[in-house]
Amino acid sequence: MSLFALRPLKTAQRGVTLIEVIVFIVVINLAFVAVMQIYGQAVVNTVDPIVRVRATELAKAALDDVLARRFDENTPSGGIPACGSAQGEACVGITADAGYDDVGDFNGYTDNSDANYPISITVTEAGGDLGLAASMARKITVIVGMPDGNQVALAAYKANY
Repeated sequence: MSLFALRPLKTAQRGVTLIEVIVFIVVINLAFVAVMQIYGQAVVNTVDPIVRVRATELAKAALDDVLARRFDENTPSGGIPACGSAQGEACVGITADAGYDDVGDFNGYTDNSDANYPISITVTEAGGDLGLAASMARKITVIVGMPDGNQVALAAYKANY
């Protein structure tokens, strides 16, 4: 055996320097701050779709409620004969009367029972939009306000059949 074989070889020291540790900490902190800002923004915006869905559901429910009513005060049960037709009575038009029994009664309706989601309904003669005589169809527009000041609007037509 030779004398050199018994001596341990010099090995390079392994590890990181203080500067490398500081650079690593700075880079990790920058990445962490960026991720937390994105996460924070996502948390703030998660409520918006819930608010919009609630407003849309309220508008849809109100619109369905109005569409379920008769076309006009003089529309008979079942809708036949239609008011304004040769066999039916004359249509009254969009006028409010006692109770909400026909579409025209909802013109100008407002519901502020939930201050965060106020509801307003307008009804207009809109047969011309559908290529009919003006009084043969009505457009019902429901607008629901949201807490952030935006609004959801839904509209539908009810025809005098």
